[in-house]
Amino acid sequence: MMRRTLIFVCSLCLSAAAMAQEKTAFQTSSAWTPEIDVRSDIAIVYGAGDRRGMTFEARVKSWRERGYQTHFMTGIAWGNYEDYFTGKWDGKNHFGIGQVEQDGDTIWHGRNVPYVVPESTFIAYMKEAIIKKVIDAGISHIHLEEPEFWARAGYSEVFKKEWQRYYGFPWQPQHTSPENTYLSSKLKYHLYYNAIKEVSEYAKAYGKQKGMDVKVYIPTHSLVNYSSWRIVSPEASLASLPSIDGYIAQVWTGTSREPTYFNGLRKERVFENAFLEYGSMISMTAPTGRKIFLLTDPIEDWPRDWGDYKRNYEATFTAKLLYPMVANYEVMPWPERIYTRPYKLPNSDSSILIPKYYSTQMQIMVNALNSMPETENRVSGVNGIGVLMGNSMMFQRFPTHQGFEDPQFSNFYGQTLPLVKLGVPVQTVHMENLPFEATLKDIKVLVMSYSNMKPMSAEVHQHLAAWVKKGGVLIYCGRDDDPYQSVQEWWNTKGNTFRAPSEHLFRLLGVKPDQSQAQVGKGYVYIVRQHPKEFVMNEAGEKSYVALIKKAYEESAKAGKLLFRNSLYVSRGMYDVVAVMDENNDQNAFVVKGPVIDLFDPTLPVLASKSVTPGKQALLLNVARVKEPGKPQVLAAASRIYNEERKAGAYSFVAKSPAKTVNAMRILLPAAPKETVLHGSGGEKITPVSTSWDESSKTVFLQFDNSPEGVKVEISY
Repeated sequence: MMRRTLIFVCSLCLSAAAMAQEKTAFQTSSAWTPEIDVRSDIAIVYGAGDRRGMTFEARVKSWRERGYQTHFMTGIAWGNYEDYFTGKWDGKNHFGIGQVEQDGDTIWHGRNVPYVVPESTFIAYMKEAIIKKVIDAGISHIHLEEPEFWARAGYSEVFKKEWQRYYGFPWQPQHTSPENTYLSSKLKYHLYYNAIKEVSEYAKAYGKQKGMDVKVYIPTHSLVNYSSWRIVSPEASLASLPSIDGYIAQVWTGTSREPTYFNGLRKERVFENAFLEYGSMISMTAPTGRKIFLLTDPIEDWPRDWGDYKRNYEATFTAKLLYPMVANYEVMPWPERIYTRPYKLPNSDSSILIPKYYSTQMQIMVNALNSMPETENRVSGVNGIGVLMGNSMMFQRFPTHQGFEDPQFSNFYGQTLPLVKLGVPVQTVHMENLPFEATLKDIKVLVMSYSNMKPMSAEVHQHLAAWVKKGGVLIYCGRDDDPYQSVQEWWNTKGNTFRAPSEHLFRLLGVKPDQSQAQVGKGYVYIVRQHPKEFVMNEAGEKSYVALIKKAYEESAKAGKLLFRNSLYVSRGMYDVVAVMDENNDQNAFVVKGPVIDLFDPTLPVLASKSVTPGKQALLLNVARVKEPGKPQVLAAASRIYNEERKAGAYSFVAKSPAKTVNAMRILLPAAPKETVLHGSGGEKITPVSTSWDESSKTVFLQFDNSPEGVKVEISY
């Protein structure tokens, strides 16, 4: 009886390291259940509403009792705010606050849940009915997700009133001119910037009254995705708000499978797109020092089949790991959706709950994130090439004016995809961050275009000109003939008479707009009179662009040899991360020498070498780089490990993971095991499904059914 009690107590206690760590998280609207006990550091409880038979506070408590740190998340542009919309909160109906299209239709996020125009009553509701309640429940970390204003919206009476208040003159419909579209987008941007500023400042101030240090995060799609999907959001401007502490980069299969053009072909390029999306989020926050979590989703919002989910999960997961300067992760949203809802099998109309092989693989990957280190190691390839981007990218996406089209956001991808495809880890540079000295510190060649964005101030050009004169190489691409070149902005008002914003930059640089190249101070400028979209929408359109990049890097920047390859690789502690691109003349596989453990395979095979072929990715555990190789330790597992004990000839631990899943693990030992004994939390003996020894890696493979209560493993060797 005493033995049973001791095991039970051990299975409930967390290790000190796990409790202190705030590295991994997931978001859920559910209370704790055994099927979704993911075992990350943080459970982000979604929504402040009470449920049938359970209050918000009870939901939070259910996770805390299981040892989780608890955060809170809610939508800032939409949410289940029925008491606000129906008037229960203040006696006034607020359904008119919804974002409205030209035809008068409201844009809905769900049933009775409109996307909102965040005016003063909504901001007051968020403060008083949501944020106050959450802080009163003892939560000090608040996530305000997805500040989104659809580009096609802007026709509601509420929006018209906000227009009059902001601009001081009557509303103008955005579809009538580029000028009105630009003004409409700037207002949408301002409204959510102001809403987040007010709500986050209130959270900080109210928390301080309660003796709490409240942190506020913004979970948001990337600027790449919002621009592509025609959504306006404050994005980079929030990174420097004192009341914002960080971001969650919401990148997943659903955003990254948006088709792109390359070599004249329009198709999904999930890995490459995800790589650029994560990059834009990281570059947005890096100069500010704010914390960022990188999200992936083992499935997505739209119903697909399990094979599709698995393939694209591997692609997006690899993409985020190729940014070794970040090691905080949201491992999944909505575990209740992943574990408890059926989806189709590949090539079948049959739907099943998550297959055991996929839940095992997913949990191996997720648990690797708990120990994934930051590293100063750089991704393979040249790291000194950047592409300039800015929030105004979102202002030109809808509607179309004067026949100027940018299909699939190709003016951005024209600057970036040709380089990624050649194994160049191109870095995106946010013009809003140019005042930070670190922004251009490592950039040797910077590509920019005003075909799909405009500078928000003359200060942008002052920073760029100073950087070039000190030795930077700038490549400007664009015909400057899109309809937004002539909107009333700083470059053509208040004494400025430039026909295009680039002319102001060229004047500061001392070059003429019709020059193709010029030396400027210690640096160099190239002007290419093509829209970047031509580099990817035309077959072989990237060749001249790539040749110029190579010339600029090698000859003008004198930065060394620009080598092209078909892969991206980085080592992170004992992990090797590899992606090999297709659509490349180089069709060779990337080979990693072993022994390595394949973490994308639920059987955790030990391989003498791993070949990664074009279009594929890999996450490998390199056994030769394990720290303290003589110490017994779990190297990889579809569970989280607690309560490790090491004695002479013996090693034991407790493994926890969601119910109804199968654990697979590789355990490093000094010698082959003599005996392996497993017990459940009640002391009952458990028979492993599989066990085997691999002499080359000195690891034992162990497989058994998972339990959130904990399975105690005792090995003698």
